[in-house]
Amino acid sequence: QVEVVQSGGGSVQSGGSLSLSCKATGTDSSFRSGGWYRQAPGEEREVVASANDFSGPYYAGSVKGRFTISRDEAKKEMYLQMNSLKPEDTGVYFCYMHHYWSQGTQVTVSS
Repeated sequence: QVEVVQSGGGSVQSGGSLSLSCKATGTDSSFRSGGWYRQAPGEEREVVASANDFSGPYYAGSVKGRFTISRDEAKKEMYLQMNSLKPEDTGVYFCYMHHYWSQGTQVTVSS
């Protein structure tokens, strides 16, 4: 049974930084693609950043230059470094890899 467990997040003031990570267990498949998504109250889930084995990373226009996606293939882990955070970055963040979603973690950025 494959599980993707997420950690990190929390509350930070505008301009601060936070890191998110997720780890896949129960699979011996190599990493092909994965991404980070966020959902604000009353809004649809949207992609924030994604990575794959055939092209460079993708970033939503609103986070370019501030967020960085990375991964450790041996550990089956994926990370999101978030710098210069803004209040509009507030939401529940999810990771997706190996065809499974993480449980989600709240990120709150205050002004």
